[in-house]
Amino acid sequence: MMKRFRLPWWRWVIIVSHLTLTVLANYLAFWLRFDGEIPERELTLLAQLTPWLVVTRGLTFIPFKLYAGLWRYTGIYDLRDLCAAVLASTFVFYLQVHWALGITDYPRSVFVVDSMILVFLLGGLRLARRVQREHRTIQRRKRVLVYGAGDAGEMIVRDMKKHDDYQPVGFIDDDLGKVGHRIHGVDVLGSRDQLRRIIADQKPDEFLVAIPGADPSVARGIVRALEPFKLPIKTLPNLRDLLDGDVGMSKVRSLSIEDLLSRAPVGLEAERVAQLIKGQRVMVTGAGGSIGSQLCRQILDAEPERLVMFERYENSLFAVANDLEAHAARLESVIGDVTDARRLDAVVRSFRPDLIFHAAAHKHVPLMELNVCEAVKNNVIGSRRVAEAAQRYGVERCVLISSDKAVDPTSVMGATKRIAELIFQGMSAGEAGTRFVIVRFGNVLGSNGSVFPRFLQQIKSGGPVTVTHPEMRRYFMLISEAVQLVLHAAALGGKGALYVLEMGEQVKLLDMARNLIRLSGFVPDEEIPISIVGLRPGEKLSEALVGEDEALEPSPVAKVQRVRVSWDSARLTPRMLQSLERAARRGDSLAVLQGMAAIVPAFQAAASRWNGGRSADGPLIALNGRVAS
Repeated sequence: MMKRFRLPWWRWVIIVSHLTLTVLANYLAFWLRFDGEIPERELTLLAQLTPWLVVTRGLTFIPFKLYAGLWRYTGIYDLRDLCAAVLASTFVFYLQVHWALGITDYPRSVFVVDSMILVFLLGGLRLARRVQREHRTIQRRKRVLVYGAGDAGEMIVRDMKKHDDYQPVGFIDDDLGKVGHRIHGVDVLGSRDQLRRIIADQKPDEFLVAIPGADPSVARGIVRALEPFKLPIKTLPNLRDLLDGDVGMSKVRSLSIEDLLSRAPVGLEAERVAQLIKGQRVMVTGAGGSIGSQLCRQILDAEPERLVMFERYENSLFAVANDLEAHAARLESVIGDVTDARRLDAVVRSFRPDLIFHAAAHKHVPLMELNVCEAVKNNVIGSRRVAEAAQRYGVERCVLISSDKAVDPTSVMGATKRIAELIFQGMSAGEAGTRFVIVRFGNVLGSNGSVFPRFLQQIKSGGPVTVTHPEMRRYFMLISEAVQLVLHAAALGGKGALYVLEMGEQVKLLDMARNLIRLSGFVPDEEIPISIVGLRPGEKLSEALVGEDEALEPSPVAKVQRVRVSWDSARLTPRMLQSLERAARRGDSLAVLQGMAAIVPAFQAAASRWNGGRSADGPLIALNGRVAS
């Protein structure tokens, strides 16, 4: 029973310190009242009544819980309780002196001065513990320089001050009217033009862009300015991604390459897609690829009746099916090849999909230069067979996923994708009820084999980062954007329509490489070298989303444009297509190249420059009539 009332040693220290300061405050009150020379009579009075004061204050402090607080968290509420406890105990002591003991010559001013001194001493004791704790934690905090002294910056700094891990060392803001002001005790040190000087002075550990949805040009400028400093760069999500405008350190993330795109990522309407997919049977070819797998994820979010994932690579299909295990009741995982007519026919006949998204394709430009016949088999023959199966079994819509490399193609891969577009255009010209739709977009960040993961792997390995040409430029989009574009194109469903996403400006690959090195915490050319290796076969310095014989026009969906085509799909005759496919099946690379050049006039110039190059699926590529061994 006694153990229950035992106090820990630190609680006794608190009690003793409070009572000691009570004695000290009372003595100082008398000392101040009599200008440092306390008369003997008053000194006797002080000695007689101090025990009464100590007991009174000691007992009065208990209901106010002055002995229970954690001083390292002392705040305004603790100060309020402290003042109330001192005033209450002073009032009780006053009653004891004047009424209980009948002492009328006790100086009344001492009551007031004693109370004020005691509040100061006890409050100072608590604040000293908090200051000591904060000084100790400040030494291990990350020093953060904040760009943006607006509402988001104010909220993020306020949240930082609640954490032991961060210390805001200053603001940077381009509004010169804010420079010199303070927010929560943190100075606005200057504008972005003074960034290097401020970093050299403050020596921050991190740089935080506190402007949700900052313009990509601002992000790129900051990355360039911070190049000499190995500073991690953090940022906040877009405002639309912040729930109820809640801004805090938990929302902070590392700046990524997506933030440096030449345009803000496009978010499209979800309702239109939901109306298209919900309750429908959907089939995705190439479901194991980067685009196909993401397409499956977003389709499942729209609640289809069934999703058929068609893929020829077992491991890829298993990985996607395993990832989507929660939706297993709606999934069908089917191993099959789009070039296998019987298997494709059996699957479409069995599941009777309402929509088919054709994402299966060979897409790597240099590889397809060396495997011409395989490129045609997969990208041309496979696309034709998907389109014919869709038409044969009354599929409502069939969407081809194409590429900007199909525009005025100089590569085998681009030429095969252009022929696939012609096939879908030709199929849409018939009387069949199936709507054939084409979607064309640029490079997808993070897709399998794209330049982005290759750069990251090279950086991880210590370099060098290889860039083909200093002026090489490409359009880039996020995987989520690419998939949204595909879904919206299907929802729009114009017969034979070709859609593209507004892509902004093309990004120079050399700039992307340098930015990725900086975002990885290294200095380009010093810690991670960059090597220019030259253009690979079939590559162009820049791409286009529309060709010379095409024009853009608006569509019903903002940011999505329809391509008005002036060329005639009838140019692709059945005889030309059959000849091309026969050449591919027998492995005749030369005949395949000649056939593609006949179908795609823009490819003729590229094909005529072919001057011998070994092909893995044919003898030797040579369009000038010369075959070397």
